[in-house]
Amino acid sequence: MPSSNKAYNTMMTLIDETGTGPIVDLGSGWGNLVIRIAKKNPQRKIVGYELSLLPWLTSTLFKKVLGLKNLTLHRQNFYNANLSTASVLVCYLYPKAMEKIKNKLRLEQPQVDFLISNNFALPSSQPYKVIQLDDFYKSPIYLYRIAKGQLEF
Repeated sequence: MPSSNKAYNTMMTLIDETGTGPIVDLGSGWGNLVIRIAKKNPQRKIVGYELSLLPWLTSTLFKKVLGLKNLTLHRQNFYNANLSTASVLVCYLYPKAMEKIKNKLRLEQPQVDFLISNNFALPSSQPYKVIQLDDFYKSPIYLYRIAKGQLEF
């Protein structure tokens, strides 16, 4: 499910606070967010994971048309992906998926510094920052600091 423009803009602002390391979009879908990230951050390595064929093909086409050499798109389940090189994870996943991500981070302990989540929190974890969108649902955007010892597992 695509995010709203307000959510995209807020997530992009939070990304600006995360340094210069690689960014991984967990479930990059049609490319709406991951392509914006790659365009705005040409100096950073950007990776997207999408399992569904049509959204992955569409985002791959846009990547090629836009010449985004810093963007890599994988047609792969991100639960099986090696996230060890990621500095920042971005996602818009349902609660059960957030639980799986938290377990993956706990078990594999990659060197991820930040996780930015649209609408859904990491279970039993205290975010570093929460921004309530000025939309109909007052949707939250969560920023978690992970490698800095800020995330309780």
